[in-house]
Amino acid sequence: MALSETVKRLINNAWDDGYPCLLATTGPDGPNISPKGSMLVFDDDHLAYGERSKKGALENLGHDRRVSVMYANFQVQREGLLESGFLRFWGTAELHETGPIHDAIFARLTKREQEHVGADTGLGVLVKITRAADVRGKPIM
Repeated sequence: MALSETVKRLINNAWDDGYPCLLATTGPDGPNISPKGSMLVFDDDHLAYGERSKKGALENLGHDRRVSVMYANFQVQREGLLESGFLRFWGTAELHETGPIHDAIFARLTKREQEHVGADTGLGVLVKITRAADVRGKPIM
């Protein structure tokens, strides 16, 4: 089942709308949660983002590729765009330092993300979605 056009639009515009996606990872020192301003829907089976900070999230991905992504926006629930304003995605991350996937992710980043400090040496991270549900557990794909 595919992601709805509404979900795609909300994820792709999350940072600009003021509701950035949060990425949860885990590693030897425990969990890490970080905002990912470049999170986007790559296709119906993948999310993606540009990893330019190369800090806790990337370090954790070196130990465990399982991730969770959360989108939280009460406003879209109040406006009736989504039944629940909380969407969760679980999946496995692939790191792309170079190559066609890296280039495809970079090409889809906003101009702000493409020009941000560190973007030129950043990695493309592709997240294979294994499950997606709202906060009540209702599948969203």
